[in-house]
Amino acid sequence: MTSEHPRHLAAALRRRDWLISAWPWRALAYLITTVPIAGVLTVGLLVIGAPLLAAANALRQHGRPPEIPLMLFLAVGSLTLVALAPLASVPVAAVERWRIGLVDGRPLPASPWPGLVARYRSAAGWREVAYLFWLGGVVPVAYWTFLMLVLLDLGMVTSPWLAGDADPVVIWRPIESTGEAVPYAIVGVLLVPVLCYGAGLLAAAQAAVARWALTSPVDAAALREVARSRTRLVGAYEAERRRIERDLHDGAQPRLTSLTLQLGLARLDVPEDSPAARPLAVAHDQARGLMVMLRQLVHGIRPQSLTDLGLTGAVRELADASPVPVTVHADVAGELPEIVETTAYFVVSEALGNVARHAGATRADVRLTRAGGDLVVEVSDDGRGGADPARGTGLTGLADRVAAADGRLLLASPPGGPTLVRVELPCRR
Repeated sequence: MTSEHPRHLAAALRRRDWLISAWPWRALAYLITTVPIAGVLTVGLLVIGAPLLAAANALRQHGRPPEIPLMLFLAVGSLTLVALAPLASVPVAAVERWRIGLVDGRPLPASPWPGLVARYRSAAGWREVAYLFWLGGVVPVAYWTFLMLVLLDLGMVTSPWLAGDADPVVIWRPIESTGEAVPYAIVGVLLVPVLCYGAGLLAAAQAAVARWALTSPVDAAALREVARSRTRLVGAYEAERRRIERDLHDGAQPRLTSLTLQLGLARLDVPEDSPAARPLAVAHDQARGLMVMLRQLVHGIRPQSLTDLGLTGAVRELADASPVPVTVHADVAGELPEIVETTAYFVVSEALGNVARHAGATRADVRLTRAGGDLVVEVSDDGRGGADPARGTGLTGLADRVAAADGRLLLASPPGGPTLVRVELPCRR
């Protein structure tokens, strides 16, 4: 679903109200505040870069390296620059993390000081150094190019007023009269929105590079270990759930059934006017209530219909029990992992429950298909739409259940409908 209020500049640029929103001003503020930072860094790079270019030019023209004092200066300067860069990047990175909030509201985690030695050994530190060189070397070139385009457009817009002077105005060619300048002014005015979008794109690109460079790289090995750990935990959890279900179904439930039956037979043997009749009747009713509760508990762990009928049959049973007419389309040939079947069943159950309680729909559709190695579950309805996980409709819990099975949940529910819940569950064993 598209957010009503975009959180970052790249998303705001795709909106039709970009030019009349606050985002162009935020982009302009981001670009303007870049200038002093990039300017200082550019001067620092030129201190080393200019002598280096001079040395290269001398070598190209004369075929011999420059004098020894210049070589020593270049060597010492380069080594000093490399040695100090990881330290100089710390305050710059801190300012950039704060400044990126002008065009990107998504949180950017801070990078704590790891220690002097670790600063030189960490990949995050050298990524910030790379951003330092990019900010001082590439950004000024891009800004200068954009500034030339702005000045060119400004010259085109003001050319009718300047053309009456003694000297001709030069755009692409000399313009000597106001009549010649008017077409250029019209084109210049039409290009103003284009330059506004260009400024937004420039700021968005710079912010994207800053986010990439200032975000600590993900430890792939640790991420894989977390995924394996989650898989093991989910497997252990499912095994424990099956054990509890088996114990309840094969142990407690038969004993409670026998107890209820014995209490029922005892009620038949005790006269109604006996002092024990009423307590016995209460005990019998409580035992029957416990049986109903136990069946619901067992059903909540793994529905019996899912075991007896399979996923397709159990989903059709849910559709038959729904107060809203539901059409089921199923194409899930082949065996599915138990966790996938259980998750898909509860997705359909929760989604149809939401349709009946909140959607105001006249019909719903459930689709079960295999796409590659995934089971795809889609539940759609023609209701009022506007489904929001923040309103407590169970969608957050449903997303957590899907994530535990290594799947993902997608929701499309614009105001006025229709609503589509799509779940993709990997069927790896």
